[in-house]
Amino acid sequence: MESAKLAKSRAPAHDGSRAGVIFGHHHRIPLPRVSQHTTPPAPPPPPGRPWRRNLLAALLALLVLGGCYYVRHRVQVNRYARRAWATFTKNGLTGREKTPLLAGYSVHGIDVSAYQGKIDWPEVARNRVRFAFIKASEGGTLRDPRFARNWREARKAGVLCGAYHYFQPNRDGLIQANLFTKTVPLSPGDLPPVLDVEAANFHDVAVMRREVARWLRLVEAHYGVRPILYSNHSFYKRHLAGHFDHYPLWLAHYEVERPTMPRSKWIIWQHSDEAYVPGIRGVVDFNVFQGNFESLQALRIPTPTAEPIQH
Repeated sequence: MESAKLAKSRAPAHDGSRAGVIFGHHHRIPLPRVSQHTTPPAPPPPPGRPWRRNLLAALLALLVLGGCYYVRHRVQVNRYARRAWATFTKNGLTGREKTPLLAGYSVHGIDVSAYQGKIDWPEVARNRVRFAFIKASEGGTLRDPRFARNWREARKAGVLCGAYHYFQPNRDGLIQANLFTKTVPLSPGDLPPVLDVEAANFHDVAVMRREVARWLRLVEAHYGVRPILYSNHSFYKRHLAGHFDHYPLWLAHYEVERPTMPRSKWIIWQHSDEAYVPGIRGVVDFNVFQGNFESLQALRIPTPTAEPIQH
């Protein structure tokens, strides 16, 4: 007994941290050994980059705002896109592209400037263009560089012609009227002169109206025929309606089946500024006259009647 006790007392102690633990007096429960080559834990993910989230949020906001703007202004946006595309592809055009004539009208016409380049007027006339208004001048000093050729060749092709002046509201009406009358040799048989009023860069609408009225009055006195007033729908309604009602109106109004203004208020409707007419390389403004060709001819500058000889 004593020797057994002594053997037990000499046995190494076990704390259970490596090989096992003593359970009671006779049994050991082995414990798993810890590997000396344990894989270290994975490092934590790097902190997020807030600028990426902010950029994505900004892009999403722009996308939503852009969509809302397009829904509200899709007609204008589509028009600008088409015009930009037409300008971009102009060099690839042949000058034989054709826009169908607007149904319901028998008298069709165009208005042109140096922007249209060199025009094949006989080809234009062969495609049922009965009248043309040709830009002559702008503001107080600018003469359209292609006016003389367009005026000569269009008349030679049998197209009924008129000339127009682009009004600059910050210039004196007298100076602008003098420029137009010195540039345009209107004669009996031509269509009346036209004043194009649509530039909105003015500070006082009353001053603008006064200078418009001066131009109209002076040009009427010079040629002996009442001029035609041109404007777009929104500008006319906002700034000119009720002040020049006794002048014939040439109305620009796009993307509509018909002008919202009563037919009694206008004589010519510019229904498109992106039409194609054979003989012109690129887009051109397209117009219709309200009435037949005889009614259009009645607008021409009359031939002076000879006074009877007094005996």
